[in-house]
Amino acid sequence: MDVRPARSPATTSPTTTVVVMGVSGSGKTTVAAELVARLGWAFAEGDDFHPPANIAAMRAGHPLGDEQRWPWLAAIADWIGLREQAGQSAVLTCSALRRAYRDRLRDGHESVWFAHVTADPALINDRLQRRKEHYMPPSLLPSQLQTLQPLEPDEPGTTVSGAAAPQLVAVAVLDALSGRGRDGPTSTGATP
Repeated sequence: MDVRPARSPATTSPTTTVVVMGVSGSGKTTVAAELVARLGWAFAEGDDFHPPANIAAMRAGHPLGDEQRWPWLAAIADWIGLREQAGQSAVLTCSALRRAYRDRLRDGHESVWFAHVTADPALINDRLQRRKEHYMPPSLLPSQLQTLQPLEPDEPGTTVSGAAAPQLVAVAVLDALSGRGRDGPTSTGATP
């Protein structure tokens, strides 16, 4: 399993919000479901926070711009804040493609820790081609890959390969979250 060493959040937060991030088709939702099954934490699908106009744009094959993403990210950040206020740890899916987007999610939310699920673009494209019930067309994958900025060493989280079985990916995320995954091989070359 290809895992980037985890960086622990420098936090005093009593809760943890694992943001399972990556491009569409990387396995975010599947991995998040495995994490929720193991942890019993609250869950939210980031796609559910998109307004209808964003969904219509993506369904039509148009990549979203920042002006469309900022309100969506604000709604997700608000959900994170509500979980923190309630003392609930959570798992959330969100593409969080750019550093600025991740910074928006972390702003004022010490609980946030990222699990970046990656995979070979050919594998992701194959998954998107087979997925029929989602509004995100495979034609948008290149724009997502171009926009993607991998986690930087100062961001709390880890990078894991989503090519393995979802159960194994979830175990890798949990190991990294607990600090046991720090000695694994890196997938990005980044070090904490």
